[in-house]
Amino acid sequence: MRNYLQKGENINIPAPADRVSGAPILVGSQLGITAWAAKTCSDLNLGTVGVSTLPKVALNIAIGDGLHFRGSNRVGQHSAGKTLFGMAVTATVNPSGTVDARLNGIL
Repeated sequence: MRNYLQKGENINIPAPADRVSGAPILVGSQLGITAWAAKTCSDLNLGTVGVSTLPKVALNIAIGDGLHFRGSNRVGQHSAGKTLFGMAVTATVNPSGTVDARLNGIL
């Protein structure tokens, strides 16, 4: 294919705001994990698949629970109007601050 660009597991976009490495970020309807720190409008590399340890909101999460982006660079269980992006691959209880999450890659 002459028009093929890349697999899309990682994509480069201009950073919509300053970001730290390893943070979840929602860009439009695509959630990704930042591969490195980036300043606004500089190159930002997003991982769109795989398993990452992510900061979470204060609640219990079971293995297999759907995870949504909750803003403030945190994730949590299903919530109306939030973007579903993956599932929990570990169980967590409060007051733990992280969960291991598998990203869907596409929404």
